[in-house]
Amino acid sequence: MYLGLIILVAIIAVLLILVVLVQNSKGGGLSSEFSGSGSAQMFGVKKTTDLLEQITWGLAGAIIVISLVSYIMVGNSSDGGAINSVNIEKAQNTAVPGGTVAPAPATEVPAAADSAN
Repeated sequence: MYLGLIILVAIIAVLLILVVLVQNSKGGGLSSEFSGSGSAQMFGVKKTTDLLEQITWGLAGAIIVISLVSYIMVGNSSDGGAINSVNIEKAQNTAVPGGTVAPAPATEVPAAADSAN
């Protein structure tokens, strides 16, 4: 689920980049290149600008909402902010050159870390 949210944010970010690039800036953007000088447009210039602006705000809002949802999903873990890593115990028991090995504190290893070995 979390990976799906990350992929969704990446897709929305690419779409947001493309929409911003298409928007008409002060000197003209990519939208002026594709419209043609003499052809009639389906939307007027003002309506196209309004639509692109609404799409930009919508995509930016979607990224914010998905970011908050992913924070809530990750924030619900009950480990108290501890670092979850398979290598914590190995790092704590590794001998330091010129020093002694300190005994590792009694920490609880997550069940997912046991199955990874």
